Amino acid sequence: MKTASLRKDLQYNEDKVAIKVMMETDTAKEIRILFKKGQAMKEHKAGFPITVEIHQGTITFGVNDEKMILQAGDLISLDANVPHDLHAEEDSIVRLTLSKLDTVERVKKVLE
Repeated sequence: MKTASLRKDLQYNEDKVAIKVMMETDTAKEIRILFKKGQAMKEHKAGFPITVEIHQGTITFGVNDEKMILQAGDLISLDANVPHDLHAEEDSIVRLTLSKLDTVERVKKVLE
């Protein structure tokens, strides 16, 4: 058994999005992404399917040239290789579920 909290030990970065691996299982990696209002992740793709949950806050989520507003409690899943971007409309906590085969380093490179 493993446990983690998306709401404890929050350490927002003033200059860029904060990424932390919360848990790894046999099939997935659970990542917490902390956005300060106005921070963004530029357009990128994942080589495997992903699921994104807005745990707190509001995110403008761009996919296939469409922008949608996602709020706390909303989920979206994407197939592999779908271009997408995120922009925080307010301070936000986002949960990202990655395939075990995907890498956290790939996610961090989006911030460079």
